[in-house]
Amino acid sequence: MKFFFIDRDGVINKEIGYLHKIEDFHFINGVIDALKYITEKDYKIVIITNQSGIGRGLYSEDDLIKLNLWMTKSLAKEGIELMGILYCPHSPEDDCHCRKPKPGLFIEAKTKFNIDMNKSWSVGDKETDIIAARSSGIENTILVRSGHKIDEKNTMAKYVIDSLSNIYDLKI
Repeated sequence: MKFFFIDRDGVINKEIGYLHKIEDFHFINGVIDALKYITEKDYKIVIITNQSGIGRGLYSEDDLIKLNLWMTKSLAKEGIELMGILYCPHSPEDDCHCRKPKPGLFIEAKTKFNIDMNKSWSVGDKETDIIAARSSGIENTILVRSGHKIDEKNTMAKYVIDSLSNIYDLKI
């Protein structure tokens, strides 16, 4: 199976820092249509996200689960099915295997869903997203400008675009 691995904050929703409340979640303009387009191209979608706010004690895992459930239901109403949401709850100091730029969550998804990494794509808004994807065997990487400030001259990403909503310009 071929997948799109998509970071959440700054790619799907507006980046606000430690997002954990439904009322603070806002889809980036055009993202829902872009996700529909991805599924029409026969890709499955999995969200891969660092959520260090849990490890830092800023919100609970239950808060994240409620937000993820709401987002999943909101996307389902639009005809978009997520295969899963994998997240790292650790702080950077925990030195875990799942926090991007390490590829742990990608490898977990690959095993769980029998993913062909050579036919898959990854989208993120930080270079750590790109490093994790490439370390797991995904060469087709997209860095978006809709989240964090990025260094376009030194990225390992295959493509750099303004937002996931610009995916139509790429040959996926």
